[in-house]
Amino acid sequence: MALKCEKGNSFIVLEMPLVQIGVMGSPLKSLVHDDDRYQKSFHLFLERSSEHQCMQDFIHNKLPDILSSIGDGKSHLNVIGVGSGAGEIDLELLDELHKKHPEAMVDNEVVEPSSQQLHNYKVLVSQKPELNYIKFTWNKMTASEFEEHWKLRKVTKKADFIHMIQMLYYVKDPGATINFFQSLLNTNGKLLIILVSGESGWGKLWQKYRKELCNTDISQCVTTGDIKSLLDSKGVSYQSFDLPSQMDITECFTKGDEKGELLLDFLTEVLDFSKTASPELKAGVLELLRHPDCSVETEGKVVFNNNLGVIVINEPI
Repeated sequence: MALKCEKGNSFIVLEMPLVQIGVMGSPLKSLVHDDDRYQKSFHLFLERSSEHQCMQDFIHNKLPDILSSIGDGKSHLNVIGVGSGAGEIDLELLDELHKKHPEAMVDNEVVEPSSQQLHNYKVLVSQKPELNYIKFTWNKMTASEFEEHWKLRKVTKKADFIHMIQMLYYVKDPGATINFFQSLLNTNGKLLIILVSGESGWGKLWQKYRKELCNTDISQCVTTGDIKSLLDSKGVSYQSFDLPSQMDITECFTKGDEKGELLLDFLTEVLDFSKTASPELKAGVLELLRHPDCSVETEGKVVFNNNLGVIVINEPI
């Protein structure tokens, strides 16, 4: 079963066993097990949220300063994209890197387990001859498989820029994953992580209903707050940025509304949440979603806090 999550304009696809979520004996099934409904809910989420815009703003306005200090004047830069999807966001990142280091050649390791997404990425690259300064290495594998492969080959190459955008929800151990990729950083290298903020509505929802909603086989409910706590406990230095974002969830509160039910599925990651959740769980989730901790009500709309966070690790292990 393929497990998909959003990355910019594309998807990360990770192979995971079929699992149920929630407490023992719960009938709730993860939304990712119905690809058609997942796609519909995902695209509705994009229509109702400002997530892509806030990412674009960060990439074009904040990231250039972060990238200016890497490489130390080298003529060759190594980049790793973890969960690259179809490459749209990767290429925007690489474009900003090129603007800051126009003379440098780039070796770009693409880590993506989906054959279709890798194909789409390759097609995109083939349409852009101006990318001839980049050498692409295609790794059809998950982050953990890439780590295993890297260690077996005893690769000693270090990376100047590694990015992991909206993908740490779908690894079994985010701390271990970060630790490995941090160990690959060169001097002055940067590791970029983007996740939902711990102060977002997502963070509040997961904090209260983690046992009922979150997949226990993977760290589906991880936020930047969790990652910051982890890094702080290890004494790792980092920069952090907040990316304000919002999502119109008004339709969730109209009983039987088709789009509202799709949005509820996306918010809870539960397939047919309105039909399969207990009345108590459904009422509790709807109450929390409307609570000021998660949303604001303005002009007749319920606007969900979809804020993201960026973490930039500045030092190798």
